[in-house]
Amino acid sequence: MSKRLSIQKIPYGKIGSIQIDQFILTNANGVEIRIINYGGIITHLFVPDREGRLEDVVLGFDTLEKYIQPHPHFGCIIGRYGNRIANGRFSIDGDTYHLAKNAKGHHLHGGEVGFDKKIWTAEIVEEKDRIGVQMDYLSPDGEEGYPGNLKVKVTYTLNAANELAIHYEATTDQNTVVNLTNHSYFNLNGAGNASVLDHQVQISADHITAVDDGLIPTGELYAVENTPLDFREAMAIGERIKQTSNPQLAKANGYDHNYVFSASSDEAILQAKVHAPLSGRTMEVLTSEPATQLYTCNFEKGGIQGKLGKTYKDRAAFCLETQHYPDSPNHPNFPSTILRPDEVYKSMTIYRFK
Repeated sequence: MSKRLSIQKIPYGKIGSIQIDQFILTNANGVEIRIINYGGIITHLFVPDREGRLEDVVLGFDTLEKYIQPHPHFGCIIGRYGNRIANGRFSIDGDTYHLAKNAKGHHLHGGEVGFDKKIWTAEIVEEKDRIGVQMDYLSPDGEEGYPGNLKVKVTYTLNAANELAIHYEATTDQNTVVNLTNHSYFNLNGAGNASVLDHQVQISADHITAVDDGLIPTGELYAVENTPLDFREAMAIGERIKQTSNPQLAKANGYDHNYVFSASSDEAILQAKVHAPLSGRTMEVLTSEPATQLYTCNFEKGGIQGKLGKTYKDRAAFCLETQHYPDSPNHPNFPSTILRPDEVYKSMTIYRFK
């Protein structure tokens, strides 16, 4: 392992008698990532601004107790299925499965007790050019209604190039569906420091998956050209977010849309970029996934008390949740999320900071 990379493990708290640990990853540029093995949560992410000043750019809490309480999935691993499944129901080869309905009659982010609320087995990863932590969890057959015993491995790594890489892998002993992602909330001006409406977003997508009033895909692909959903050229989040004459934007009260990439790959390729003019920080998103969900913290109008006593309000952050399409199991025209016993689910996303 390079001397310019380091990792340490410290106690973070307990859930009952079970010790929860925090893993602190650092590189020579001052980038520091803190991850806990409850929910695989990224609790802190310090990156330099244009002057070299370090600041935490992800929303979250100061204590384990806050993470155990209900919150909007700050920094978590999401599974078995990220995003929504309509009516909590899907079929594989004629067999129908019923999932927890935890979001207005639909299934969202793995159900009532998804991967974000699980205690993961954690192991330090040390290699020549990267350091990290591997998280493992066995999701038993029937958990939240999903078929099959699913073995999941999620590995977070940091390198000298300021790249936070997330590698996902899963195997099953029965036919099932899988769609894993991470739900970090970013503010490149610093967590809790004003809104992200000034952030310039660019996403390599000609279409989104159109949604109904319940934010469930209709099965149609909606062209972003000549709409406020078009981020093919860099545009500030706040530039068009109030153009609710657009029906797709109005349904979500802002951006909460699945952007479809024109190409996918076994390797992570550059698909999105966000720049904060105030701080000078830029985040690039590289992924092997066919889509990403852009979410602009549309519902926290009352505010959530976060780290360092700061209150996270409406538009306090953005998410880019790399993924397969929402509700794919119910749309044969969408890329398949079915995993069979003779297959291995693999996915990779890299958040690169400049």
